[in-house]
Amino acid sequence: MKKFINDPYKVVDETIAGILKAYPYHLRMAKESSRALVRADAPVKGKVAICTGGGSGHIPLFLGYVGPGMLDGVAVGNVFSSPSADDMLAAAKETNSGAGVLYLFGNYSGDKMNFEMAAEMAAVEGITAKLSIAADDVASAPHAEKNRRRGIAGIFFAYKLTGAKADTMANLDEVKATADKVIENTVTIGVALSPCIIPAVGKPNFVIADDEMELGMGIHGEPGIERTKLKTADEVAAIMADKVIKDLPFKAKDEVAVLVNGLGATPPEELFILYSKFYDILGAHGIKVYKAFIGEYATSMEMAGASFTLLKLNPEFKKLLDAPAFSPFLPQWRK
Repeated sequence: MKKFINDPYKVVDETIAGILKAYPYHLRMAKESSRALVRADAPVKGKVAICTGGGSGHIPLFLGYVGPGMLDGVAVGNVFSSPSADDMLAAAKETNSGAGVLYLFGNYSGDKMNFEMAAEMAAVEGITAKLSIAADDVASAPHAEKNRRRGIAGIFFAYKLTGAKADTMANLDEVKATADKVIENTVTIGVALSPCIIPAVGKPNFVIADDEMELGMGIHGEPGIERTKLKTADEVAAIMADKVIKDLPFKAKDEVAVLVNGLGATPPEELFILYSKFYDILGAHGIKVYKAFIGEYATSMEMAGASFTLLKLNPEFKKLLDAPAFSPFLPQWRK
């Protein structure tokens, strides 16, 4: 294992320390938890607070989306492990302005259990908290069982649009409705080329040959739906596009936002090669790309691979997508 670390059991806390030193005017630690980070200006008066959380190892997911126009707080777990309910509660207490809190997170059993517990604990504190659960991974369950799907890179769109909705001073029910509608219209599939190494484990979390790829593998190394010999970029893009286009399904004249996400060790050049083919395929189906995002939005340590996400847009979604937002982890937001 070759990594720039000190103690494999202190990676998360030392990462947080570095982030807070790098962005002291953007983020701060919650008073009641060293694993909860919030906007430096939290709470924002009159605004519904949006909090997320999940395991480390996925930067910029999750804490990279805390900022104006997006999230208000985040709870950070160990690598690939859920944060505690206490950490989630600390984030809510620090960001709640009286308008309530929306917990927006991915569909994993540990996260779901702890966020549900945190919402109950928040109620005892006099804070109204509701839950929206992202479930965009088409490889993890059939369309008829969408509630079983894992939440992966597509949660980025839920963060962005829901954050913009909260900035309009919409109430908690309206903010949750937006999150749920975005989640319903978002689909993703990934492909992995290599494993990653959890520092505390010290060895790869799965084995895959140099000439193989796995379609549908999860961001923690969960099994995919098919392992094959490595294909060309155009062949891979065609397989991925077919899976997501058929799932919702998408049809001619739909407008979409596209996310081509690198899993941690995929060069930008390769992501743009994939996007070029995705764009052509969407065009052949009569689907118009309104906005594209290419880069690392939800990684898996040093895993090589990529994911492809489509969000079906409507006029309200386009307005929310274009609304200003800021995080030092992301490029400046432009229309």
